[in-house]
Amino acid sequence: MTDLTVRAMSAAEFDSWQHELAVEYAREHVAAGNWTAEEGVERARAAIAAQLPDGMATPGQLILVGVLPDGTPVGRIWISLTHPRGLPDCAFIQDIEVLADRRGQGLGRALLAAGERVARERGARALELNVFGANEAAATLYRTSGYRVVTQQMRKDLLP
Repeated sequence: MTDLTVRAMSAAEFDSWQHELAVEYAREHVAAGNWTAEEGVERARAAIAAQLPDGMATPGQLILVGVLPDGTPVGRIWISLTHPRGLPDCAFIQDIEVLADRRGQGLGRALLAAGERVARERGARALELNVFGANEAAATLYRTSGYRVVTQQMRKDLLP
């Protein structure tokens, strides 16, 4: 596996990441048919702000950058140590992303493993995440990394 560690995100990285996260999260919700393109980014920003009311200082949040041994940042991972549905001892990956120009090099798997180590060190006994149905590459990564489906939401459009 690729040698990768994680470090806390800097304030400048956090500002940039919040914007990029909102755009990507909105894109996924629009593609899934949950939100309109016009409302997407604003809804995403509001959802992120609700989960991070104190920004980087919000308790129970690990907002990390994946770095190579030479210090080069290659991705980000956000883990909530408190599960959104209150599951005891279960942390939750809110976001994980490898930088676009670094994908396909095994860094996603390494970043996921590094995040798992940090969550375990902080007392988590399990780790969950959500993945959009159209994101088959991510779903494959998670399955082959030992994650299993514990809940599944499905939809059928009824209008022509």
